[in-house]
Amino acid sequence: MVHHEPDEATADETSISTQPPSYNPSQAPTVYKVGYPQKKNLATEFTNALRETFFHDNPLKQYKDQPGSTKLKMGLQFLFPVFDWGRTYNLNKFKGDLIAGLTIASLCIPQDIGYSKLAYLDPQYGLYSSFIPPLIYAAMGSSRDIAIGPVAVVSLLLGSLLQNEVDHENNKEEYLRLAFTATFFAGITQAALGFLRLGFLIDFLSHAAIVGFMGGAAITIALQQLKYVLGIRNFTKETDIVSVMESVWGSVHHGWNWQTVVIGFAFLAFLLFTKYIGKRNKKYFWVPAIAPITSVILATLFVYLFRADKQGVQIVNKIKKGVNPSSVHKIYFTGPFVAKGFKIGVTCGMIGLTEAVAIGRTFATMKDYQIDGNKEMVALGTMNIVGSMTSCYIATGSFSRSAVNFMAGCRTPVSNVIMSMVVLLTLLVITPLFKYTPNAILGSIIISAVIGLVDYEAVILIWKVDKMDFIACMGAFFGVVFKSVEIGLLIAVSISFAKILVQVTRPRTALLGNLPGTTIYRNTEQYPHARHVPGVVIVRVDSAIYFSNSNYVRERILRWLTDEEDKVNADGLPKINFLVVEMSPVIDIDTSGIHALEDLYKNLQKRGIQLLLSNPGSAVIEKLHSSKLTEHIGNNHIFLTVADAVRFCTSKSMQEP
Repeated sequence: MVHHEPDEATADETSISTQPPSYNPSQAPTVYKVGYPQKKNLATEFTNALRETFFHDNPLKQYKDQPGSTKLKMGLQFLFPVFDWGRTYNLNKFKGDLIAGLTIASLCIPQDIGYSKLAYLDPQYGLYSSFIPPLIYAAMGSSRDIAIGPVAVVSLLLGSLLQNEVDHENNKEEYLRLAFTATFFAGITQAALGFLRLGFLIDFLSHAAIVGFMGGAAITIALQQLKYVLGIRNFTKETDIVSVMESVWGSVHHGWNWQTVVIGFAFLAFLLFTKYIGKRNKKYFWVPAIAPITSVILATLFVYLFRADKQGVQIVNKIKKGVNPSSVHKIYFTGPFVAKGFKIGVTCGMIGLTEAVAIGRTFATMKDYQIDGNKEMVALGTMNIVGSMTSCYIATGSFSRSAVNFMAGCRTPVSNVIMSMVVLLTLLVITPLFKYTPNAILGSIIISAVIGLVDYEAVILIWKVDKMDFIACMGAFFGVVFKSVEIGLLIAVSISFAKILVQVTRPRTALLGNLPGTTIYRNTEQYPHARHVPGVVIVRVDSAIYFSNSNYVRERILRWLTDEEDKVNADGLPKINFLVVEMSPVIDIDTSGIHALEDLYKNLQKRGIQLLLSNPGSAVIEKLHSSKLTEHIGNNHIFLTVADAVRFCTSKSMQEP
C-alpha cells in the first residue's frame, strides 16, 4: 500500500480521488497520475495575481450585499476607527485612559525637549509634535496601545540627513523649512503605502537588520549626549564613535564642567535605578515613568536656587510659549529643496513606519486583538501631513511610551488625547518654568531611554538561529556606530536584499533516501538512516525555479548525480539509470527554468539516464504542459509521489535482462 504524506501531494489534492469503500490493502497499490488544473484565461490569472498581491485579506468582503447607508457608515468606521470603538466607550475605560495618558505625558515632555535637540530643532518643536499628531492618530489609528510623538532614532536620522543639506546654525530658517518639507513627504509616503496597500515593502528591512540598526543608533544617540552630560561646548558634528570619543577626550582638561558632570551622572544613575525597580516589579511601572519629569523638576530647582548657570552649567533658556503656529507657507513645494525634502522624508518615513507597525503588532498580540497594517500607515501618514502644516516634525510610535501606556492600563487611543491635552497645557502655561532646566538632565533622560534599544538578547538569538541574519545585524550596527546613521541604514537594507538574492539564486537542494519500512523519502542529511535506492538518485529542489537560479539548479542536480555515480563506481554497485526530481516545494517555474529542465533532460539522455518528475504543482505542471516539455519527458514519467516514481524505476530495472 502506498502511504501518501501531506507534503508529497499538497499541490493537487483536489485531483486525487479517494479510496473506494471496498478497497483492500492486500490488493496492488493504486497509482494516481498528476492532475492538470483547469485552464484560466489571461484576465483571470492577472486578476487573481493582483488580488493576492494587494487584497489578500479581502477588505471589501464585509461591504458585500450591504445597503448604501451601511456601506457609508462602515467606510467611515474604516477610515476613522473612533466611530467604531467610541460607541462602546464608558467611564470605566476613561479611568484607565486618564491614568495612562497622565503617566505618558510625564514621560513625553522631557523626552520631547531632548529629542528636538537630536534633530537640531528648538525645544518647542518636540512639544508641538506631541500635541497635534496624537489627536489625529487617536481618530484614525487602529492600535489601542501606541503612544505617538517624536522618537530618538527618527530624530537623530532626520537631524543627520538635514544637517548634510543645510547647516542648522548658519541657516536656521532654511533648515526649519526643510524639516517641515521632509515631514510632509514622510507623511505622503506613509499614507500612500497604506492607500495603495504596499505595506509589504517595509518587510524588506529584516528584523535582524532593524535590531542592529536600532542598537547602533542607540549607541550613537547616547554618545551624542555626552556633549550635554559633560558640559562640552566645542563638540564634533560627526556622529561616528571615533570622532565623538576624540572630541570627548580632547576636551577633558579644559572643556568639561564638573557641576554639569555631577548633575548629569547623578540623575542618570537615578533614572537607571528607577528603570531597574520597574523591571523587577511590574506594579511599580509608574516609578520609571514619572522619573524623567521628577528629574527635570529637581534639576531645574537646583540650577535656579544655586544659580549653577553662572558656573558654566548650560541650560535650555527660553522655550517659546503658545500652541503650534501654522507652517504651511514654510513647506517647499517648488525649487531645489523639494527633491531633498522628498529624499529625507521617504527615508525617515519608512523607518518611522517600520518602528510604529512593529510596536503596534507587539502590543496587539499581547492583548489579543488585530491591527490593520495598511490602516496604520494611512493614520501615521495623515498625522505627519497635518503635523508638517502645524510646525511638527516627524512623529511615530514610541516604544518606551507605548510600553508605559500599556503597563498603565490604557484601554483606547484616548490616552493619546489625554497626553496631548497635558502637552497643550505645558505649551500654554508651563514652558517658562523650563528656562533653567539644565541640558545635562535632558541628555541623561535620552541616554536612559535609548539604552533599552540595545537588545543584546535578540542579537544572541539571531546568532543561534541564522548566521546570515547575524551578519546583517552586525553590519547595520557597525555601520551606524563607526560611520553614520544613513550608512548604517544603507548597509541594513543592502544586506537584507543580499540575503534575499542569495536565497533566490542559490536555493537549497537535498538528496532523498527511503526510510526503512515505509514509502516515505526524506533528506539523507536530516535522516542518516534513510537508504539510497539502487540505480536511482532522488533529488528535491526547495525553491521556485526562475531565471535567477535555473542554471544553478541544473548544475547542482548534475553534481548530486555525479557524486552518486562516483560512489556507485567506487563501491561496485549497480549503475544509476534513473534521476527523480521531487518538485513538491517548487511553487513556480518560468521559461528559464523550463529550459534548464530541458537541458537537464538532454544531458541525462546522453548519459543513458532517464529523468522522472515527482509531484509538480498546478502552476508548474501547467507551464510544463504549455511548453510541451511533458511530451519530451513523457507523461508516463511524471508521478504523483516519489514512491510511485521509485516503484516505476524498480519495475523497469527488473524487466531489463
